[in-house]
Amino acid sequence: MQSPTRRRLVMAAGAAILSSPARAAAPLVATPEMTEGPFYPDHLPSDLDSDLVKVAGRNGQASGEILALSGRVLGLDGNPIRGAVVEIWQVDAHGHYLHSGDYAEGERDANFQGYGRAQVDAQGLYRFRTLKPVAYDFRAPHIHVRVLRPGGRSLTTQMMIAGDPQNARDSIYRRVRPDLQRLVAVELRPNLVGPDAGSTARFDLVLA
Repeated sequence: MQSPTRRRLVMAAGAAILSSPARAAAPLVATPEMTEGPFYPDHLPSDLDSDLVKVAGRNGQASGEILALSGRVLGLDGNPIRGAVVEIWQVDAHGHYLHSGDYAEGERDANFQGYGRAQVDAQGLYRFRTLKPVAYDFRAPHIHVRVLRPGGRSLTTQMMIAGDPQNARDSIYRRVRPDLQRLVAVELRPNLVGPDAGSTARFDLVLA
């Protein structure tokens, strides 16, 4: 049986633990940079919104599987980077970029915007409605992403699909350190929200 003195010491120690400030969360790891590639649009579309599957002034919708892409733009301390702008660009369902030097066969899907832009909200959140990326030539499915930070260093990277068997042969993805590849490879899940069938993905971007 504990003495009154020992009980008081144990209670005091417990109170000190409960009242002490929580340890600061460990710093996040910066998203690896990846090449911009040769096909950043050399002419931007007139429609610069975050919905890439509908082009202003056209009645049709882009061919391919819809992807609802979202995420947050954060600093290493976990705080949102307010005022950041996220750009994405990718091929259409037939492998065409929005670029005059694109060499894929066939015609580009005129109903696919090819490029989109979104400003983050107060929590650092961005959203895009785009297409599930497709493979072409030597590249596994991917989406190019660039984050423009007000008054600071920007980030250019790519979003890969976790578990895609073509990742193993993608030379650009393999340049990323193996212990960091998980930071640019996201899981696709069925989209259960909204009228669109397709997939959803979350890609958080951490800027150094």
